[in-house]
Amino acid sequence: MINDESIRKLRELNLPEIVEILHTQQDDVAFDIMPFDERMQYIIDYVYQLKQDARIKRLVRMARFRYPNADMHSVHYEKRGIDRSLLMQIGSCAFVKRQHNVAFSGPTGAGKTWLACAIGKQACKSGYKVKYCRMPELLEEFLLQESRVGGRRKLVKKLQRCDLLIIDEWMSSPLDDRQVSFVFELIESRYQNGSTIFCTQFAPGEWLDRLGGGPQADAITDRIVHSTIFFDSGDLNMRETTSTVRSLGSA
Repeated sequence: MINDESIRKLRELNLPEIVEILHTQQDDVAFDIMPFDERMQYIIDYVYQLKQDARIKRLVRMARFRYPNADMHSVHYEKRGIDRSLLMQIGSCAFVKRQHNVAFSGPTGAGKTWLACAIGKQACKSGYKVKYCRMPELLEEFLLQESRVGGRRKLVKKLQRCDLLIIDEWMSSPLDDRQVSFVFELIESRYQNGSTIFCTQFAPGEWLDRLGGGPQADAITDRIVHSTIFFDSGDLNMRETTSTVRSLGSA
């Protein structure tokens, strides 16, 4: 039986999980006949899993997903016409390891954001740091930081540290010259240094026009398209579909 002094030391070392599992083993007679090495392995596995779960929850919370409950196991495929095999490939998060990108395209309501959040959550489960943002809010933050000394550079550095950056509503509105310059810095800082998921209603050819069509527009697009997996989210309106499903379920 473990004594009170040992319990105190474990708590002082910030190891309450070990205290918890030791009490469990002490109260369960099944552990009495278990060899020492098996009991130790059980303790190690238990504490490891608890800490892994806590880390994943922390990464998901810090990502600030639009849909934190989105999950790859809950993807709606029926009548959607999306490439299940490709989505599973993206869901493996191998693209993050390779520092490649993904672009979810489709009309309003196609579920682009939900899919991006589901992939982002998978990345969190793999231990990657993820950040979700909407492009209009990102540009607002840029304008705020630009008025501060060194603020623009600090913002780029902060976003550069993410293993996976999700930019929702990509190119939803045309950008002015200052915004284009900021986006160029951001994309350049992440080029071959991190992965980005773009959620957009527009094809890459339309990005050029919305970026002003100048040299920086070309540079931004060029840095993205050659290392990006393009995924068609289909044209089924998922808001309408899921709303109908909920209505039928409550009828």
